Amino acid sequence: MTGSRGPTGARAGASPPTVPAVPAVRLPRRRGTELVLIVLAVLLSVYGYCEVGLARHGSVPPGAAGYGAGLGVLALVAHCAVRFRAPYADPLLLPIAVLLNGLGLVLIYRLDLETPDDQAAPTQLVWSTFGVALFIAVVVLVRDHRVLQRYAYLSAVAALFLMILPIFFPAVNGARIWLRIGGFSIQPGEFAKVLLAIFFASYLAANRNALSYTGRKIWRFQLPTMRVFAPILVFWLISVGVLVLERDLGTSLLFFGLFIVMLYVATGRVSWIAIGLVLAAGGAVVVGALEPHVNSRVQDWLHPFASIDAGQGPGQVAQSLFAFAAGGILGAGLGAGHSILIGFAAKSDFILATAGEELGLVGLTAIFLLYALLVERGYRAGLALRDPFGRLLAIGLASIVALQVFVIAGGVMGLIPLTGMAMPFLAQGGSSVVTNWIIVALLVRIGDSARAQLLPDDALEAHR
Repeated sequence: MTGSRGPTGARAGASPPTVPAVPAVRLPRRRGTELVLIVLAVLLSVYGYCEVGLARHGSVPPGAAGYGAGLGVLALVAHCAVRFRAPYADPLLLPIAVLLNGLGLVLIYRLDLETPDDQAAPTQLVWSTFGVALFIAVVVLVRDHRVLQRYAYLSAVAALFLMILPIFFPAVNGARIWLRIGGFSIQPGEFAKVLLAIFFASYLAANRNALSYTGRKIWRFQLPTMRVFAPILVFWLISVGVLVLERDLGTSLLFFGLFIVMLYVATGRVSWIAIGLVLAAGGAVVVGALEPHVNSRVQDWLHPFASIDAGQGPGQVAQSLFAFAAGGILGAGLGAGHSILIGFAAKSDFILATAGEELGLVGLTAIFLLYALLVERGYRAGLALRDPFGRLLAIGLASIVALQVFVIAGGVMGLIPLTGMAMPFLAQGGSSVVTNWIIVALLVRIGDSARAQLLPDDALEAHR
């Protein structure tokens, strides 16, 4: 007998069968893809800068090399921060931000040529540099987005303080949204929207079950108990009330939309969208009827050519519509438009009209697709996360960009009354460009955490 077998039929003394080792999870970091896209974004921005000079003066602007080098260095440093501190982040977020910011600088420089006494591009470049510096600081210092949840109520108090502060300063163009000290100006409401997103995400994540399944049901609407709903509702009402007093209707609409979107995501109840639309319509009717500044915006929207019929010439909205019409399909070309006729807000509220006239429908569609892709990647990062706070924060931040693009684009195109906000990255405005760089940094951090969840536990701890 050459061997014996046990009860299971295995040969006695034989070594147990080896279990194949599970291969370690290897996630592609895709930083090379990001670097290639960044280089392409910088080259497109420099090409636009040169195109403006060729169209206006027949030669490449003398500062083209410096502009390209400055934008390239900023983008490269930001890329290095992502490469070493958020290696699994989405590779599209940073290149999209660089391209939009670069295009915004080109459009502002192009309009500066029409206003030699009012040069905005150099200041915008300084603010962009500061925004990239804050982007790097957020990516490097915020190693885990969940740490922001600890500062929810501090964020709420800080946001309320920033919104109240402009009340004590003089109004600018009918709205009290600016702090002007000497030659320095800042718009605190831009920073408040990020702080509010953090507060909303934290509170809704902690109380999402109570908001969804408790309270009284009226017809098909499940209402939460006031004990749970009252704190966030009161804070939101105070925020919107302050903004209405400041006549900052654009930010009021933005905060209202952000509140409704995040409430819907937290509870999964479509009824909140219906309630939000009803409240928004009712509030718009009341404020539009009682507030003269808002009423004039509504009248300009309903009758954009009334000033022409009265022999007073076209107003801003009419000039904006003329600019879009003149752009056609392919546009007049960078530097060849006349959108400066819009007036004092051509570089800020109406910057999109310049893009529409000089880049045409094709260029305008490309810009909107960039914004759509930025928002989509933010939503994707949020939906991939397991923790409710991170999911709500990512969707809230991406929704800020989406709502802001809709509000300002709808206003300058005549879809809705003009509200006066800055197009993300494109428009003149230091507070806006800095805030949007912070939003992109947080989305980069959240996207890195979302993909890093696929790593083994030991590798995930090392990554953090």
